[in-house]
Amino acid sequence: MTDTVPSAPVLPEGAIPAATLVIMRPAAHGGPDEILMVKRSTTMAFAAGAVVFPGGRVDPDDHVVARRHGFADEAEGASRVAALRETLEETGLAVGWPALAERDLAGVRQALLAGTLLSDILESRGERIALDSLVPFARWCPNFKEARTFDTRFYAVMAPPHGHELTVEEAEHSHIFWSSAPDTLAMADRGEVSVIFPTRRNLERLASHPDFPSFSQHAGQFPVDLVTPWIEDRDGQPHLCIPADLGYPVTSEPFDRIRRG
Repeated sequence: MTDTVPSAPVLPEGAIPAATLVIMRPAAHGGPDEILMVKRSTTMAFAAGAVVFPGGRVDPDDHVVARRHGFADEAEGASRVAALRETLEETGLAVGWPALAERDLAGVRQALLAGTLLSDILESRGERIALDSLVPFARWCPNFKEARTFDTRFYAVMAPPHGHELTVEEAEHSHIFWSSAPDTLAMADRGEVSVIFPTRRNLERLASHPDFPSFSQHAGQFPVDLVTPWIEDRDGQPHLCIPADLGYPVTSEPFDRIRRG
């Protein structure tokens, strides 16, 4: 346990690169934008049964796609590719792929799930994906010994138009739904859903802004610095803490109340 704030978080050795996507759409009857959420399968090794944003690991082929798109920062570009690819695989929603017709979407999704490389699919179709459509707003790498260590970059984006029903990829997820950030937090407070520490902090940040334009403007006001939570004694009680200068309205929580992974 420590009572000092790390001056410069260092990426833990062996951290797994990952990316996640906050997809927002206007609510049908007004109010805060809704966000696409997925519930992880109870059989998963990490965050089993938790409600999270779509996303997953960065694959080697994501770097190939980033290079072919000429993205200057390859690691950043590969993370954006992974966020789009994983979202399509997990939910059937093609974000940042305007040329992909809805009639072709199911076939492309199944090809990806069967192991076909995204770079090969894009090359065969002569298409590109819109990596610049994503708004980066966070990078988290919690270092908990009892859980896998992921170096996860967070992006926000407007939901593309779609007329088909979204479905989960059942090997990883059990449920998919749209919910505003305030409503998801309320469900968590009532014990209806479970959220891990990074998801809760980011939902609180999203809940402070009513829609995608407002949140995008907010995100541009803060650096995307690495967040590695630390434990600190506050009023005699251990809290898990994050930096206070990255746009988060809540920056600590009692250690015995949180779910870490």
